[in-house]
Amino acid sequence: MKRAFDIAAAVGGLLVAALPIAILVLLIRRESEGPGIFSQQRVGRDGRLFYCHKLRTMRTGTPNVPTHDVQAAQITPIGAFLRRTKLDELPQLWNVLTGEMSFVGPRPCLPSQTTLIEERKKRGVQSLRPGITGLAQINDIDMSDPLRLAEKDAEYLRARSFGLDLSILFRTVFQRAGSGDRVKI
Repeated sequence: MKRAFDIAAAVGGLLVAALPIAILVLLIRRESEGPGIFSQQRVGRDGRLFYCHKLRTMRTGTPNVPTHDVQAAQITPIGAFLRRTKLDELPQLWNVLTGEMSFVGPRPCLPSQTTLIEERKKRGVQSLRPGITGLAQINDIDMSDPLRLAEKDAEYLRARSFGLDLSILFRTVFQRAGSGDRVKI
């Protein structure tokens, strides 16, 4: 059921988002040099590498580091808006459609984030398809704390269900930033 939902929602999402993505790509390219869509190698299901697609939010030439290690000066003005609104994630609908990602799952990390990769392996989390959003994200846990992130990802692995996925999607879309509400399962 999860994969069928992912395919149907990704197709619908791409149909709706195609024009906004095209407009945003033009705005990104107008503001700074480089492509409008950024593709970065990430670690996927069972440790397989894939290219995760996003709208480019950083200046060309920014080092390939985790988001929490990027300097604010490297983020373009439109990039700051795209990150704040999460619109930079729209091209990942293609990753969902092709089966490299799901709507809900652990966020895919960079191959250089070895501590997180090892912690996820210990907990069996790498058996999951990575997601655009996940239990950790709605609980404000990011990749700067790999142990805590891997523990929350493992919690999702143990409790996962279609109902939980719908709840996470709902919270991702409608949760107020900084509300302090946490999801316990």
